[in-house]
Amino acid sequence: MESSQILKCRDDKDIVVLVKANAEEDKGDSFKLAEKIECPWAKKEDIFGPEKLRPRIEPWLTALFQSEHLSLLVGSGLSYAAHRIATGNALPGMDPVIFGNFNAEIDAEAKKSAEAAGRKHGNIEDQIRVAIELLRGLEIIGKSIKGLEEKTTGLKEELKGVLKNFAECILRGERGLITADAKGREKAFNYLVSFLMSFASRTGTRDRLQVFTTNYDRYIEAGAEVAGLYLIDRFIGSLAPIFRSSRLEVDMHYNPPGMRGEPRYVEGVARFTKLHGSLDWVNTQKSIRRAGVPFGAESIEPYLKAPGLAGAEAMQIMIYPNSAKDRETAAYPYVELFRDFAAAVCRPNSTLICFGYSFGDEHINRVVEDMLTIPSAHLVVISYDDPLGRIMRSYEKMGRPAQITLMIGDHLGDFQTLVDNYLPKPAIDRTTFRMAELLKSRWAAGQTGSPEEEKKRDIEAGEAGA
Repeated sequence: MESSQILKCRDDKDIVVLVKANAEEDKGDSFKLAEKIECPWAKKEDIFGPEKLRPRIEPWLTALFQSEHLSLLVGSGLSYAAHRIATGNALPGMDPVIFGNFNAEIDAEAKKSAEAAGRKHGNIEDQIRVAIELLRGLEIIGKSIKGLEEKTTGLKEELKGVLKNFAECILRGERGLITADAKGREKAFNYLVSFLMSFASRTGTRDRLQVFTTNYDRYIEAGAEVAGLYLIDRFIGSLAPIFRSSRLEVDMHYNPPGMRGEPRYVEGVARFTKLHGSLDWVNTQKSIRRAGVPFGAESIEPYLKAPGLAGAEAMQIMIYPNSAKDRETAAYPYVELFRDFAAAVCRPNSTLICFGYSFGDEHINRVVEDMLTIPSAHLVVISYDDPLGRIMRSYEKMGRPAQITLMIGDHLGDFQTLVDNYLPKPAIDRTTFRMAELLKSRWAAGQTGSPEEEKKRDIEAGEAGA
């Protein structure tokens, strides 16, 4: 049913399905257990909302976020949510195109690959991927078959135009965020900042947060810039940053004054990997460089003519639309990016949070499955919906319910509701733990006494928290 919420966390043995308490309400945060659903923390007649769900979900997520290794995988759901908050409208998409050459063949293969991925119809990303594959084949045999070389050239020119328009469609989505009215823009950025910092606020003794995304746009980069969150990726340099395979271990540490031992991680830093490439990555001069394309620019073309990019064109933009085959990820630099992903999540005491990711990429899903073969690893899936059922099919296929947390639905997976009610506050620090110890010292056992006795207990609790 459309308005149901799927929740599984903490000690839930089975999935808990919640439905709206009043079925006639389109909106509302009052829920009850669905028919034939039983769980130990709610009764059939109970009607509850965030006030009961928060004490169950937020402490659990807080504990998971302080795992030894923490990774965040972000899908298109984040961009859709931030754009809607800012503008009130859906993120602009690009309709399928009609190719003048080989259109029937491209459409047929795009439809076939879409069905294999669990979708009924092919989209522009399927078409681009198939057209790129077809073009490579034609370039190999085109000169040996009369009349085919001209069609090959025609397809290449068409593909250039399609990729240029696709890139500019992504830019339109970015532009919506910065051209929105001041109130909407500020609200969207505030939520972006709170979302990112909920994950990035880790103590200096924990391993660095690793952020992965399948998005081509730069919403995460924009939110990190506003938040003052420094992102470490594989690009080195200032004028035309270049992708380096050898720079992964660069990081930022500090030595706490008056303390001995290992240096600690500097706060406000995260590692960042774009698994499918980015709008501003360009393949030029046998290397991958990042072009200086402003967020939400009108067009990408002027920035591809910069001297350091040596006359790059739209065909050289490093985006891999809707990767569906393993061999596509074997090309440079994608092999390096997926190696980073596997190395980050397939470790003991590791937690992977998936937000807005529909489990539509088999090469990513395989890594997640491998991660769950480690008993101490944990997966958290947060999504606004599951229209194609791929999340639940993946959950059943993985077969490790004790290691998976689910929060799916237009309430539990809603971006604003999640930030407002269920994500940990963006400051997991020593002060919080000291306060908890003080409260425990004063009121956990119902202790009372003179001000001197309370002061003595506070000092002891403060020393314990330190």
